[in-house]
Amino acid sequence: MEVSFRKEIESLRLAAGDTFHGEGILAITKALLQSGVAYVGGYQGAPVSHLLDVMVQARDYLDELGVHVEACANEASAAAMLGASIHYPLRGAVTWKSIVGTNVAADALSNLSSPGVTGGALIVVGEDYGEGASVIQERTHAYAMKSGMCLLDPRPDLPVMVRMVEQGFLLSETSNMPVVLELRIRACHVRGSFEAKDNVAPAISTRSPMDRPAAFDYMRLAHPPVTFRQEKLKHEQRMPAAREYIVGNGLNELFAGRRGDLGIVVQGGLYNALVRSLQQLGLADAFGECEIPILVLNVTYPLVPEQIAEFCAGKEQVLVVEEGQPEYIEQEIATLLRRLDIRTALRGKDVLPMGGEYTVEVLTRGLLTFLPLPLGEGRGEGPAWLASLDARRRAAATHLATPLPARPPTFCVGCPERPVFSALKLAQREVGAVHIAADIGCHAFATFEPFSMGHSILGYGMSLASRAGVSPMMRRRTLAVMGDGGFWHNGLLTGVQSALFNGDDAVLVIFKNGYTSATGTQELISTPREDAKLDASDKGLSLAHTNRTIESTLEGLGVRWLRTVHTYEVDNVRRTLTEAFTSDFDGLKVIVAEGECQLERQRRLKPWIAKLLERGERVVRVKYGVDEDVCNGDHACIRLSGCPTLTLKDNPDPLKVDPVATVIDGCVGCGLCGENAHAATLCPSFYRAEVVRNPKWHERLLASLRGAVVRALQPA
Repeated sequence: MEVSFRKEIESLRLAAGDTFHGEGILAITKALLQSGVAYVGGYQGAPVSHLLDVMVQARDYLDELGVHVEACANEASAAAMLGASIHYPLRGAVTWKSIVGTNVAADALSNLSSPGVTGGALIVVGEDYGEGASVIQERTHAYAMKSGMCLLDPRPDLPVMVRMVEQGFLLSETSNMPVVLELRIRACHVRGSFEAKDNVAPAISTRSPMDRPAAFDYMRLAHPPVTFRQEKLKHEQRMPAAREYIVGNGLNELFAGRRGDLGIVVQGGLYNALVRSLQQLGLADAFGECEIPILVLNVTYPLVPEQIAEFCAGKEQVLVVEEGQPEYIEQEIATLLRRLDIRTALRGKDVLPMGGEYTVEVLTRGLLTFLPLPLGEGRGEGPAWLASLDARRRAAATHLATPLPARPPTFCVGCPERPVFSALKLAQREVGAVHIAADIGCHAFATFEPFSMGHSILGYGMSLASRAGVSPMMRRRTLAVMGDGGFWHNGLLTGVQSALFNGDDAVLVIFKNGYTSATGTQELISTPREDAKLDASDKGLSLAHTNRTIESTLEGLGVRWLRTVHTYEVDNVRRTLTEAFTSDFDGLKVIVAEGECQLERQRRLKPWIAKLLERGERVVRVKYGVDEDVCNGDHACIRLSGCPTLTLKDNPDPLKVDPVATVIDGCVGCGLCGENAHAATLCPSFYRAEVVRNPKWHERLLASLRGAVVRALQPA
């Protein structure tokens, strides 16, 4: 049961005369349908997951329009879908998280950009950069420059974002270049409204298919010798056509200001933060009217030399507000001004940080350095606001005797992957420390306390491949971990196939929770069937052992040492890990650690339990706790588990100083705390209780008798 987007799907049906209200990423989704998109694909990842999630769940409606939707195995297969637009007048859109997804898709993008496209090709990437980002901090801009793709960075305003989608397809068709639409985290989640249009059914679609394929045209292949001609076409025809379209259709925006001696060139996605900074300095009002002229680059590549030159000419200083490094835009503008002998002083990374997100505070500090006196001194609330921020930080540092403890992210309560790392801790006590190649996914939380496991993260599904250079140099076997999402995304070929081909002696743990949980619990080829989910719900069971696709694939590929374990059985997992590290078998050893994603399990069980209670049926909820009289206060259970619901409270015994462990209400009854206590031979302070709702008559009678006995045994 994935998250339901029923309400969002309804908004896709809005027609001319209706007003759309919602988030930026959903507005982009609606704009694709208004633009006559014929096919959509992608790989989920924040901050653009909702686009594909909504499209996949809206398949019934999209079938009415004749739009094909495909949840791709990875970003490379998504980018390859755009090959449909090379020969045919089909508008296609794909989406993924960048920069990591663009790295995966790079080969297909290069081979798409070289021959160029006939139908509009739009790539919607979530630029996961800055505060809240979850990947390496790099920019998509380099790929646009390298491969010859247009790059849109729309101003975070829903009407502008929707217009950029529509114009992006036209720009692609006019220039024969793929177009990348870059959306920052804040742009994806900005809320607003726009006047909707009717959705456009594509002329060629699943309902109106083509009768025959296109004629063979060698120029449409990214293959020598035509690649040499294609390279010339990029700068001789495509780039000039793109620049002409950008100017002719006003894709970049100029906001006039009364100060003719100054100017600001800003990436479209940073406009809102820039205007807020100018407001702090008294240089803009609440409606965005600014004293300083601003050129908003909704298209950050290619730049239009004439447009840049016209804006900069006659000004004393121009500030380029470009987030991230290297400063591609600033360097290009500097080169342009030099060639044209325009003597306007160019400022940018000399007053703004080279890296990191350009928040309002960061921009305000940079603007104060950029603005000439007295314009930047004592204007508005900016200087006082910055001073108050500095004073608050100094006060916090003064009053806190020690820094506040870090609060790293961690696994969800009851996550089935946490027990494996508890078992791994115990296994390493027996076999010694091992090199652990970590991976992208929920299991990456094990790199934080209390586990602190993982020597490298080289990419999604790349863990087994990343230990290939380490294994021959280590006396002990190395360990690689990956999820089922990473296994299907990349790990099967780059890791397992390579290790088998080379006869590598290593250990691989595959977490089989049934979904790509870290990106929003999207389904996989190994996700249990719907009938299995319903059957498990009716019986209140987990989904263990309902789909053996991973195991069958590994066996078919030639894996000879294969074990499947249930993650919550900590002692069994520990024994299996120890066996893998010490076995005489020389070759790849794979442990499939099976346990359903707890989020999905709760989404499945809660409606089922609610129905039972509504019918007045008996429902049992398992709850774990700690007997505070037995707890010895050494907290080994917490260090071994890291569960957020296993925490501390003051010791009720006035003669004892150490706090005792306690289980708070968020517990989902996974039983890890008790399993760890048994596997590690900890103090026997954990107990398991059953909370019975709508109990039978004999259970009520038994409970009252037990209560009476307990009260009788207690001292008066």
